[in-house]
Formats: sequence, structure tokens, C-alpha cells
Amino acid sequence: MRKYIRISIFEVVGSPLCVTSSDGQKVYQRLAAALKADRDILLSFRNVTTLTAAFLNASIGQLYGTFNEKHIRDLLKVEDVEQNDLALLKRVVDNAKLYFKDP
Repeated sequence: MRKYIRISIFEVVGSPLCVTSSDGQKVYQRLAAALKADRDILLSFRNVTTLTAAFLNASIGQLYGTFNEKHIRDLLKVEDVEQNDLALLKRVVDNAKLYFKDP
């Protein structure tokens, strides 16, 4: 059984409003450290009420400039994310993959 590091976006940001890239950077730093250590990550969106592309670009999209897609996909899982936020996350990830493929 895999042992995940649980990262709560709400706890890292300290608010249900996840809108700024500076708050996204805080999440990115936690995610990047765990990925560098090859740790399995469970990223929780519980209690997050507002999410923007700027926040997701800084927190998750930026990972694709540092780590390869397979590494991220193998180690990073998300939970407690609303359906419309999941669509936004997918769009951010798709754009990040395209951007970092040919910046």
C-alpha cells in the first residue's frame, strides 16, 4: 500500500480563496519538494471555494517546467476537487505541457 503525503491547499494558503499566483507558489514549493524526494502526494482541495487559473498555473502548471509528465502523473493525485475546478485544472495542465514543450 502506498503511503501518501497529504497536502491541503486550504491549510497551505490559509484561506478558501485560492486566487493569487503568490499563494500558488506556496503550494508549488511543497509539491516540488515532495516530487524531488519521489514521494507520493495526495493534493486535497477540501474547503477551497474559489480557484483561479493564475493560482493553478503557479501551483501545478509550473511543475511541468521542472519535472517530466510521467513523474508528476505517477506521484501526484488530487482529491476533493469540484467538477468545474477539475475542468480548469485540466486546461491549466494541458496549457503547461504545451508551453514547456516549446517555451
